[in-house]
Amino acid sequence: MAWSSLASYGFSYRHLLVGQHSVHRSRKVQAWLADRVGQVELHFLPAYSPELNPDELVDADLKRSLPISGRAQDQAELAAETGRFFHRRRRQPHMVHGYFGGRRVRHILDENQLSF
Repeated sequence: MAWSSLASYGFSYRHLLVGQHSVHRSRKVQAWLADRVGQVELHFLPAYSPELNPDELVDADLKRSLPISGRAQDQAELAAETGRFFHRRRRQPHMVHGYFGGRRVRHILDENQLSF
C-alpha cells in the first residue's frame, strides 16, 4: 500500500502489520522506515498460523461483508467494495480491537500499545 494511501486515512501514527515475506526486511523498506521514524512501525506477523494472525480475521470479516449477489465484476468494483469496508471499520474501532481480542492473539495488544 502506498504511503499516500495510508495518509488518506488521517492517522498520525501508523502501525503496519506485515507478513514474513523477505521484502518487508529489505534494505529498501528499512531505508523507507528510517525516513519515517516516529511515523510508522512495522509489526511482523507469525508465519502462516491463522489462529495467531489477526490479519486472517480481517480477511474473513472482509469476505463476509462482500455482497453475495451482485459480486464485483472487475478489479475496480472489488477495490471500491474493499475501500468501503475499511472506511466502515475506521469508524468502528471496537471492531478493529476485536480482531486482537482472541485468546491466541491478545498478546499483541499487551506487547504493542495500539491507539485507535
